This record gives sequence, structure tokens and C-alpha cells, in this order.
Amino acid sequence: MEINDAIKRAKENDQKAFNYLLDTFWDDVYGFQLKRVENENDAEDITIQTFSRAFDRIETFDDSFKFKTWLITISKNIHIDLLRKEKKSISQMVSNDEKSVLQILDESPSIEDKLITEQHLAKLLRDIKKLKPHYQQVINLRYFQELSYKEISKDLNEPINNVKVKLLRAKKLLAEIIQNSK
Repeated sequence: MEINDAIKRAKENDQKAFNYLLDTFWDDVYGFQLKRVENENDAEDITIQTFSRAFDRIETFDDSFKFKTWLITISKNIHIDLLRKEKKSISQMVSNDEKSVLQILDESPSIEDKLITEQHLAKLLRDIKKLKPHYQQVINLRYFQELSYKEISKDLNEPINNVKVKLLRAKKLLAEIIQNSK
């Protein structure tokens, strides 16, 4: 499959085209981020977010640019956003720490807390059922069966990077469903 053909098919929501693009450009984006963040886990997380965002917005890709350049730009922007959030959260933590010294909480859940949690779980399960079956499956394997990415990859017979991106997309879609059902 050629890159331009894969992009065209991805715009038509062809899963094989997404997989091809992911396999083709994963090393480029991951390598770029690894040089920036110098941490394998962070580089991998940013790379997963990059592909998720790119695939969510594939229809906006302009063919007059190189696909790799587009991906690297998305990746760079995600990293910059994370740095901004990190900087902001550090300053908030400092001010919150001063307040939290004065507050001591009993962290054992009450009967009411348990009841609320069970109701939330029932609603969550209803929301999960609104996802497409392959997203339901990956959410179930990761969060209810508590399988590792490697175990899910083996179970689904898919590359581990595909599993990570699929799980991220499933979480985003689930978050939208939850947000819209409020």
C-alpha cells in the first residue's frame, strides 16, 4: 500500500489504512519525541496521543504537505501543551499544599459512597455499551479484566501500538458519551 492511498482510505475510515500509517510512521514520531523528552514512557504516551489526534482529524490533512511532517507537528504541539499544563499544575500544587496541611480527611468510604459508586458503575456499563464492539472489547480487557497492553495485544492478535491507540480512542469516545449524557 502506498502512503497517499493509505491516507485516502483512512479518510474513508478504513482500519487497515490506519494500521498501515501507524506502523509506517510510529518510529519517526516516537524517535522525535524520545529526543525531546528523553523518557521512553513519556515519548510513547505522546506518540499514542499524536496518532489518536491525527486519526481523529485525518480528514483535515492537506495533501500538499508530507504526512510525516503533519504528524511531527501534531506531536510537537501535544508536547508543548503538556509542558504548559505541567507548569500550571506545579504552581497550583504549591498553593494547594499550603491549604491541604490544614485539612485532614477520613478516607474510608461510607455506605453512601459505596452505593453511589455502584450506581456510577451501572451507568458506566450502560455508556460503554454505546461504543462500537471493538472499543467495548478493549475497554473490557484493560479495565475490567485488568490485562496489560501486551496481554491485550496477544488476545486480540494486534500489534501493541494499535492496541494503545485503540484504547485511547475508546476512552475519548466514552468520555464524549458520558459528557453528552449529563
